[in-house]
Amino acid sequence: MAWKPFPYPSADYEYSSATLKRAWPALHAGDAEPWPRSAALVGAWIDFHAGRFEQAAQAGLERGLAGYSVANKASCMQAVYLSDRTRKCALLLEVAERCTHQQKEQPDSAAAFYWHAFALGRHAQEISVLEALARGVAGQVRSSLDTTLRLEPRHADAHIALGVYHAEIIDKVGALVGALTYGASRDEALRHFRRALELIPGSAIARVEYARGLQLIDGRAGAAQARELREQAAASTAHDAMERLDIERARQEIAA
Repeated sequence: MAWKPFPYPSADYEYSSATLKRAWPALHAGDAEPWPRSAALVGAWIDFHAGRFEQAAQAGLERGLAGYSVANKASCMQAVYLSDRTRKCALLLEVAERCTHQQKEQPDSAAAFYWHAFALGRHAQEISVLEALARGVAGQVRSSLDTTLRLEPRHADAHIALGVYHAEIIDKVGALVGALTYGASRDEALRHFRRALELIPGSAIARVEYARGLQLIDGRAGAAQARELREQAAASTAHDAMERLDIERARQEIAA
């Protein structure tokens, strides 16, 4: 099945090898991804940042384990933002399967654990969080995120995902059952969201997920702060395709 193209192509998101290397620390402040070791992978990341997710994924997969990070990230962005439900689920499960393999081969790769958690967590949202909890997915997500932060303590995206983890469980099963069964708590959700913003203060997605988390755990009481966070995200400047999709999500949520 053909991948839907990125709908907001822009020269602003086109990088050369040299300009990408200069922009890399800012573009990858969230996932702490190291600079790629080969020209082929640099090219794959150039495609990713421009929004050519299919090309980025294919190029990454051609490089084997070394290209899994870009392949998985591109596949996840395609799944979350540019796919229907059936295609989304299929892509996310493919990522989770690759990550399970990568974890065995590269147990020190933070990306192998983060994208595993991301893919399973997003898939859980599609099949219903309650069903995923019954299948034991929550434990897998939590374990992979904890491992991500053990390997890379400044992995801001893992902090965002942990904030979502706590918030979604509390929303679905309540604070008491969430705490006793899954170790979920409101305070931990907020701590992770705040830590993410400390690490990536200009991030749109950190604000979008923080806003959603607030509404899950605080309901109407969190609505004003959630709107403020979304408005800040919507006013952000995108430096690549992924950031543009995050910003568009914030704008859509404000308009809803």
